[in-house]
Amino acid sequence: MSKSEKSDAVRRPRPRIESLSDLIYGLSLSIGAIGLVVNSVQSSGIGDINRNIIDFIFVFLILVTSWIVYTETTSVLPIGTRPVTSLNIVLLVLVAIMPYLFEQAISQSNTAIVQNYASSLFALDVSGQILIASAFAHVVTLEERRLAIEAGVAAGFRRSRNLLFFVALVVLVGLGVPWDWLLLQVHVRMLMCFVPIIVFWANRMRRRPFGVGGIGLGQT
Repeated sequence: MSKSEKSDAVRRPRPRIESLSDLIYGLSLSIGAIGLVVNSVQSSGIGDINRNIIDFIFVFLILVTSWIVYTETTSVLPIGTRPVTSLNIVLLVLVAIMPYLFEQAISQSNTAIVQNYASSLFALDVSGQILIASAFAHVVTLEERRLAIEAGVAAGFRRSRNLLFFVALVVLVGLGVPWDWLLLQVHVRMLMCFVPIIVFWANRMRRRPFGVGGIGLGQT
């Protein structure tokens, strides 16, 4: 059996939960785009416009990266099991509320106390999404034999699981950073939420995302 045939062997019809997941991710991206339009009404200068665009790109990259990791993992994940379905629902809740938490964290109309609280919830949201993705990758490694996936694919998912867990810890460490710590006029806590995105795309450009390459995964 060729590699492509082996890869096709792990394909399966998309469960409804996956279709719902795509819908929620798309909805969250749409909310972010709507927020960009709303903020543009309140913009008073070039600096405001640039800041609004950067804020939108920040949320966009987090959501898109989360979606890529999710789809590449669930392409082989036995998603019909109760634990996986439960985690999937929690993930969708985190994805759905993320744009709102981000907006509250950066809103200039909020006090520093409210921003601090919202940014803490935002960091927990981001780290939660990553930890769930790590758990999904772990499930794939546990089901390696039953899913009849290649050894290289399983090894890729193990690397994915470990790296996802590590970057989630980095985001959680940001909770201990005081809200008034700034770097280049950006809150350090929010910058630490961007670390997983940098790691993901740097690793993807080097070979494949978190050592996983989609359906034909883990081939080096």
